[in-house]
Amino acid sequence: MKRRWLILGAVVGGMVVTSGVLDRVFPPDLRRAQDLSAIVVDRNGHLLRAFVTKSGTWRLPVRLDAVSPLYRRMLIAYEDKRFRHHPGVDPLAFARAVAQWAMQGQVVSGGSTLTMQVARLLEPSERNLAAKLRQAARAVQLELRFSKDDILRLYLNLAPMGGNLEGVRAASLAWFGKEPTHLTAGQAALLIALPQSPTINRPDRFPARAKAARDKILTLLAARGVITFEQARDGMAEAIPTRRRPLPFIAPHLARQLHATDKRRIHRTTLDRDLQTAIRALARSELTGLHPSATVAVVVVENATGKVRAWLGAASFFDTQRLGQVDMVTAVRSPGSTLKPVIYGMGFDSHLIHPETMIADVPTRFGGYRPENFQRVYHGQISIRKALQQSLNIPAVAVLEGVGPARFVARLKAAGIRLRFDTRTKGPGLPLALGGSGMTLLELAQLYAGLARGGLVQPIQIRQGTAEGGVPGKTARVVSPVAAWYLARILEAAPPPDATVARQLANRAYPIAYKTGTSYGFRDAWAVGYDSHHTVAVWVGRPDGTPHPGRYGRKTAAPILFRVFDLIPTSRNGTAGRALPERPRGVLVAANNGLPANLQRYRAGKTLQSARLTAANRRALRITYPVDGARLILPPSARGKQQLPLTAEGGRKPLRWLVNGRPVSGDPLRRMAFWTPDSPGFVRVTVIDADGKSATVEALLR
Repeated sequence: MKRRWLILGAVVGGMVVTSGVLDRVFPPDLRRAQDLSAIVVDRNGHLLRAFVTKSGTWRLPVRLDAVSPLYRRMLIAYEDKRFRHHPGVDPLAFARAVAQWAMQGQVVSGGSTLTMQVARLLEPSERNLAAKLRQAARAVQLELRFSKDDILRLYLNLAPMGGNLEGVRAASLAWFGKEPTHLTAGQAALLIALPQSPTINRPDRFPARAKAARDKILTLLAARGVITFEQARDGMAEAIPTRRRPLPFIAPHLARQLHATDKRRIHRTTLDRDLQTAIRALARSELTGLHPSATVAVVVVENATGKVRAWLGAASFFDTQRLGQVDMVTAVRSPGSTLKPVIYGMGFDSHLIHPETMIADVPTRFGGYRPENFQRVYHGQISIRKALQQSLNIPAVAVLEGVGPARFVARLKAAGIRLRFDTRTKGPGLPLALGGSGMTLLELAQLYAGLARGGLVQPIQIRQGTAEGGVPGKTARVVSPVAAWYLARILEAAPPPDATVARQLANRAYPIAYKTGTSYGFRDAWAVGYDSHHTVAVWVGRPDGTPHPGRYGRKTAAPILFRVFDLIPTSRNGTAGRALPERPRGVLVAANNGLPANLQRYRAGKTLQSARLTAANRRALRITYPVDGARLILPPSARGKQQLPLTAEGGRKPLRWLVNGRPVSGDPLRRMAFWTPDSPGFVRVTVIDADGKSATVEALLR
């Protein structure tokens, strides 16, 4: 017997001596250890989304200090109690396994150390004596290359946990719905039992076997004093998870973009998981009442740093009817009226206007371009302040004519904001004041965060420590601090979008400077605003670009904007403040009659001509919406609730509207009315002007 032990000791010693030489000739294969799931985490390291490995497994990287100390203690005590002391092979356990094999002709007890198990996980093979000897040699190699903590971390990343789950982190999230930082004794025991037989002990398929394996480990470790009998009892009383939970799937659009453009293993973002989750829940609740194919997108940016705190590309990623996988944060859409504040800001800087400057809001032709106000209502002489707050079109176009469209676009481009134009146009023109260009929701948030910074636009930061499109801290000015202060005072005094938000504002300790916009044909509804800490941008519409009748920025997107602000901790806790509270030098606070003569009234450029309508140049009366023969979708939930806009042009006011011969109430001095359909079918819409002329269209409501 003594001779056998000497021989066995010599064998083990020889393996240790020769492994150092063989290590260089036959190094261990570490490819499986390097093939880990790419993960996207938030600013605090919380998992947002993970991606499967090349082999189709969930193998999430995990640090040793991110795994429950109780689990680690129980694992070592059960699997390899001399782990911290042996050189990769435990001579006593190895001798026992060999002796049992020699006596019975088969493997009875494994005798494997944790290091040997890591060797098998790195290079899977059949369970036989030759494989066991090879694993022992590899284990010694691993001990020469890595520290004990590194070897334990390899096990925690590679251990099979049922199905395509590998590693303790993926298993803890899938079976318990939480990170492995804090595990109960029962949960730890189940994760120890799973690698012993990942198929047989899989809890969602064989819960009774999983429970038996778990309870066996708890009983043994309690008997050894590793855990208390109370811990073992409580662990046995825990329910076995009978279903596999989905792994976190938060900010999927941004995660997909980062993973597709950068193959790094860990993407550390600036997002806030809790805020992102709250905004997603809010957006989903706001889908009620929208068109079945409409969705909501939201971006939240820190003003001081440009860091993105929330990125919601769509309310529901897997909603195919709403094209949920289209990222509307980066989709190029018409910004509607949201660029008007910057136009006025450049007008302030050019000393063309002041907030109290009076400007003409009348039908006007700018060369060959003749814009109209949203509801074709004109106010005559009005202050710049009120023109911006009411988002009037004619004054904005007039000021842009003075600023210069090319100069406006160049200033934005220098700040990293690129407007896109139809390739058929020769270049930027006056229509860009009303949405005649394209930009993304992210760019709009970046621009308004610049207004909140006193006119300095800086690159957006999505990854921790880096900025998208520039160097962190590099800024470009779009308007002066004086112009930015004027804009903040004007926009924070804009009327709230509806009664509900008005009540919220009444209780709000700080104002929000905000602007809304609607693109042509009700395709895009926008709202973007800022306080002293954050900028929020909201888009509502149909990703396929088709119209969303009756849904415009002030009515649809603005209420969501205010509700998002209420979700931001600084806003919710009352620590946010007034946007740009400090008045910069150069601000002129005066009534119109106290302004310099050149600022009391805005004088239009030479290309402007009055467009007073006469019988000779008056356009024929016609209905512009709905168009004749249109097919409009009326969701069952919207019957009797959703208003259908009716718009016309030409003719002489007042106008009267009829639907199926019945009058539609509304302001006859406007060229728009709203009708509430209550059932599907054909409708006949007629408008009659002051001269008795009429226009009629027919449409089908489905």
